[in-house]
Formats: sequence, structure tokens, C-alpha cells
Amino acid sequence: MKRWLVSAILSLLAAGAFAQAKKPVIMVVPSDLWCIQNGYYTVFDNQGTEERIPDYTRALQENADLLTVVSKLGEYMASEGFPLRDLEATLKRIRTEEAEESLTVSKETGAELAESPLDRLKRTARADILMQVTWTTNRIGRDASITFNLQGKDSYTDKQIAAASGTSAPEPAVFMEVPVTLVESVIENIRDFNDQLLRHFDDMERNGREISFSCRLWSDCDYDFESEFDGEELGILIEEWLAENTVEGRFSTADASESRLYFEQVRIPLYNASGRAIDARGWANGLRRELRERYGIESKLSMRGLGQAMLTLGGK
Repeated sequence: MKRWLVSAILSLLAAGAFAQAKKPVIMVVPSDLWCIQNGYYTVFDNQGTEERIPDYTRALQENADLLTVVSKLGEYMASEGFPLRDLEATLKRIRTEEAEESLTVSKETGAELAESPLDRLKRTARADILMQVTWTTNRIGRDASITFNLQGKDSYTDKQIAAASGTSAPEPAVFMEVPVTLVESVIENIRDFNDQLLRHFDDMERNGREISFSCRLWSDCDYDFESEFDGEELGILIEEWLAENTVEGRFSTADASESRLYFEQVRIPLYNASGRAIDARGWANGLRRELRERYGIESKLSMRGLGQAMLTLGGK
């Protein structure tokens, strides 16, 4: 595709007349693989387990191609009508927040909550979908081409919900501009990718957004999930609340003991009755209020990323 034609298409789309239906919020990021292969990562101690986490800030500061790719793909997705969260702006916001707060702890016990830098990015950006891009440059004599891979991942579950890949036509390596060639190739292959994103978002509107949710107890708590309140075990009361406050009662109890409850595939509505967006934190806060007002149970609500909510009972 000629470069002037790509620019024309982007301009027309930006001016655009696309459907006004709500679309998922997108953030364009380099993939974990691309970051690790190019040395842009940090080692994070996740409760004793070392993880390699993409260092987006350093990648954007040191790799001009990446900055252009993220910008151009974001521009294109915005022209398609997808609301966009800017990676660079979000990272700056995180740095500001980190200067104001360090660790989330229990006021009574000082217990720490582990949150990876990637989880914090998701929580701060509040994007529905992370659009991860990977690319490699292929050399064939004096010619070169770009092979790319796109993955659309649900920010709440980390599940892949869309994919696209392709390879650009060979061109003289000396004249190749990697970001331009990459974006051209993506645009030629992205229509089905966008359709997959919309199908996923349509499913969420019909069946609810998927999250995971857990309940735990502070070590000095004088009751557990088998203790009775108003003649019923606390764990059962919590499950009944979930049944009443999920889309068509959809959730799966993965673990239920006297000290821990863990629920998977919890489907929460995207919007409340007034049309306001609901996220995992807002949804779980409803249970926190219910326990306090009806049973006098204080609790602390904590988040890991966007889609993992945890309620710790017995104090704040």
C-alpha cells in the first residue's frame, strides 16, 4: 500500500463516520516478547518469585521506532472509533502516583499487598484491551521485510481475545523505514482483528465482564467463613450476594474454606442502571458496604490490576 494512500485513509477515518456504538478502550503496547528480546525489562520480586516485567518507560525513551509505532497504531485505532489510552501519558501518571504513595498496607497489621508494575499500569490506564505488538525485521540480500504479530488481551483477565499477523512485501533495506512499513502492513491485515475485538466487547455487554474475586481474613480476625451471622454461615452469605449481583448469577467457586474464598469467571455488568461504567473495584465495594451495614463486618478492598479484587475481612 502506498504511503500517501495510508495517510489519506487515516485522515478520512479520523474525520470519520463510524458507528456510534460503544467500543472497548484500547492501549497500544509493545509485547512482553519484544521488550525482553530487546533488553527493555526489569526483574520484579513477586512474593518471592522473580518475574521479568517490560520496562515500557525505558523502551519509549530509547527506541525511536517503538515510539512511532505505538503512536501510529494508536492513531489508526482512534480513527476506527476506539477510545484510546496513551501509554506514555499513563506511565507519567504512574510515576506521579508512586511519588505520593508507596505500599498498600493494613492499617492494623501492616500486611503488604504485592502488585506488579504491569498490574499497576492496567489499573491506572483502565483500558479494556491491551493491543500488544511484536515485530522482527527479515533480511534477504539487499531487501528487507517486516513480520508482525498483534495480540488483543483483555486487561481484566489477561486472556487473548484477538490476533493478527502478517509480513510486508520485500523492499530495499536501505530505504526501509521500519515504523512506516510496519504500520502499512498492519493496516492491510487489521480488519479481522478489529472485528474480533468488537465481538468480544459485544459478548461482555450481553454476558458481563469477567473478573476474579477472593475473600480472606486478617490473621487476628475472631471469626471465619464458617462462622454464622443471622443463622447462616458467612461464606454462604457472600456466595448468595454474588449470585444476586452478577449477570445471570454467573460465577464459579474455585476454593471455599474456613479461611479463604476464591471465585473465578465472575461476570459483572459493564454498566449500572444509570448507564455508568462499573469496574471490579466498584462492584466489590458493594459487598464491602453490605457486610459493614448488615453485619458490622469491616474489611479492606484491594486490587491487583483491573480484574482481581480481594476483600480482606476483620479490619482495614
